[in-house]
Amino acid sequence: MLAIDESEYSHYALMWVLDNLKDSINKGQFIIFMAQQPTNYNYTFASSLGSARMYCPTAARSLHWLTWKKARDICASKGVTAELVTEVGDPKAAICSAVEKLNINMLILGQRGLGKIKRALIGSVSNYCIQYAKCPVLVVKKPQAATADQK
Repeated sequence: MLAIDESEYSHYALMWVLDNLKDSINKGQFIIFMAQQPTNYNYTFASSLGSARMYCPTAARSLHWLTWKKARDICASKGVTAELVTEVGDPKAAICSAVEKLNINMLILGQRGLGKIKRALIGSVSNYCIQYAKCPVLVVKKPQAATADQK
């Protein structure tokens, strides 16, 4: 199972999996998992008719769908069929929960590359999954672009 979000790190992890593990994933079921944060940003405002209306933005759902469609299209271009599994909740817990529910043999994640301070404050999804997922975890790290001084 590959857990993704909208980040470039997830895109890199997907491409890495397709380039390096294609034979393995074609032998079984390839699941792409996306955790969707609960939407708790409903807004109430007065309408011209004096009644209140709720506004629930769908941008997050649309972005989620576009990310899945892009991932599915990339897989198809490489001759791989993928199944989407999505769950609403905190990504860390949702990924580990899906691993158990779906009896996953290996979890693959992209490493977002948070700095030490951000990782300490908000935590790292990959670090959490390494500790709590009930299967082996492969973290795909995107290489940093070489600067002119490093070339």
